[in-house]
Amino acid sequence: MSLAFVSLTPAQTLGIPVALVGSIFLAVGAEFQQHGLTRVGNAQNGTERSGLGWRQLAALARRPSWLLGTLMLGLAIVFQLFALYLAPLTVVQPLGAIALVVTALITARLTRTMLRRPTIRAILYCVGGVGLFVTVAALTTTTIPITDAQLLIVVIILAVILLVFGIAFVLLRTRLTRIFYVVGAGVLFGFVATLAKVLITRIQTIIHNGFHLNPADWLTVVCLLGLAAAGILGSYFVQTAYSAGSPELVIAGLTVIDPLVGVSIGIIVLGEAATAPFWADAVFVVAGAIAVYGVIQLARHQPHAAATLSTQSAGNER
Repeated sequence: MSLAFVSLTPAQTLGIPVALVGSIFLAVGAEFQQHGLTRVGNAQNGTERSGLGWRQLAALARRPSWLLGTLMLGLAIVFQLFALYLAPLTVVQPLGAIALVVTALITARLTRTMLRRPTIRAILYCVGGVGLFVTVAALTTTTIPITDAQLLIVVIILAVILLVFGIAFVLLRTRLTRIFYVVGAGVLFGFVATLAKVLITRIQTIIHNGFHLNPADWLTVVCLLGLAAAGILGSYFVQTAYSAGSPELVIAGLTVIDPLVGVSIGIIVLGEAATAPFWADAVFVVAGAIAVYGVIQLARHQPHAAATLSTQSAGNER
């Protein structure tokens, strides 16, 4: 039985604090965007069942708080991309769970409420599950060059995912609940992170080969287009989820579902855990189940958070 571990290099280790800084930007940016959406009034206008319209989106673009939140989310993406450049996907993605803790604390501060025990337990499940996942991943996974076949598989899976979510939104948008947008955003951004890592790795490979291109590099262009499509649709789902649910629930979706999707692709398709011992796979499954259970519990115990923020904002305006 092999117990060999894959140790991180100093550069890869640096990716961990970089990813944590990005998580803080994600949490703060989410709160600012939630505040902007509350001021626009989406939480009271039934957007949970129909999605944001062009009028609401135009109104958001004029809200300083929403724009500041967007800037912070942009910085979060920059830090995440740099972390992905430094370290394996399976290490970087799960670290976003720290944003859930920061978001919960900020929301409690803004609404002047204490975190309830069920909420705290749900957050502990999320963070604990993801923490266990990233600990094992950090010790047993590594980044390897991406083959054309692997990239093609990722692109095909993404195309199917985009088609499914797109059809569901067009045909069922009046019946979709906030959990659809939360899960949809988490899945799509999981692919965004995966494609970003793929692009970074392939660009590194091209540079290593002396910028020698081959006909198969058209897949890199398709990968970039897929990243853009997933990013746009995922961002729309995020904004609709903010308007229909609590920021903790949205961040839970982004920081739990997102890394679970991204890491699963990294392990199953990209082979980042090819050298991991057999027991690591079992830990990945158990840790993922714990984190998902935390998200479900958080959804159950945070049903009125958006309304609370709305009431608080109205009080501040008065």
